[in-house]
Amino acid sequence: MPDPIVTLIVPGRDIESFAPAAIASLQAQTEPRWRAILIDDGSVDATGDVFAGAAASDSRFEFVRHEASRGLGAARNIGIDRVDTEFLGFLDGDDELTPIALERLSGTLAETGSDFIAGAYVRTRPHGHGYAPGRVQPWTSAATDPARLRTDIFDHPAASANIVAWSKISRTDLWTDLRFPEGVSYEDQIVAQQMYTRARSFDVIPDVVVHWRIRADGTSITQSRDQLPVLLDYLAALRGGIRVLREAGAHAAVTARLDLILAMDMAPLQEIAAVHPDPAYAAEVQAFLDELRALPEFRDAHPDPDLATALSW
Repeated sequence: MPDPIVTLIVPGRDIESFAPAAIASLQAQTEPRWRAILIDDGSVDATGDVFAGAAASDSRFEFVRHEASRGLGAARNIGIDRVDTEFLGFLDGDDELTPIALERLSGTLAETGSDFIAGAYVRTRPHGHGYAPGRVQPWTSAATDPARLRTDIFDHPAASANIVAWSKISRTDLWTDLRFPEGVSYEDQIVAQQMYTRARSFDVIPDVVVHWRIRADGTSITQSRDQLPVLLDYLAALRGGIRVLREAGAHAAVTARLDLILAMDMAPLQEIAAVHPDPAYAAEVQAFLDELRALPEFRDAHPDPDLATALSW
């Protein structure tokens, strides 16, 4: 096999039914110069056996097992410490890469010299006896289409909407002092904004590089926002991402994030809050909304009080 140029960190917990598809999507890549670190984060099902079998049959896979779950952030950080290739990326063990993903991402990054590259992604939802991919959502399209090479967060503030770890390939050097928060959900949101603000330049391409699975059983973190601890982690991640952008002086990106959060996040959270049995849930949602309205970037973007009220629910 040729020497690898990119390492994919693939954590998973209790995903035995999905892990084979993630592994197969790596093996189907048109760019063969990859290795992958499969991390079983304390699964109680057969996820570890699936990962171990892949490593036994294909030398490009390395298998790491956590006897007890340490969380997605910790699993990714352990993987980062093992990377020795020029580029690194992430793939959750219940998602799938498209066949051209590594070729387009690593090839573009090698040409431009940027610090990282982000591609588009689509959700795959239950359909019949399997899963079917949907369309690229508007905020993802705004972040990645058209292609922009050697850009930055000041020239392309809409890129800040692409906050997931697994839509990107980075130069490993970018991670020298960058790690994921541990012990919380939505750990990639703050890190994504740190990537945007630290990068000398980054690239975006409209190619769909990942199919993000929305599980039929509703067990993924993004499907659990009706739980108060998950909500608190979610709001903390949103606050943290906005803080990173503000501290970097990326005010246009802050405005873009605020508009997207108000348009896409607040309505479903308020719907949950309206029927949630714990009044603390509604209180947390309202407190977060009040914080957003008080930010200078929100007031500057919506100086008309009536319009501001309409846009902020």
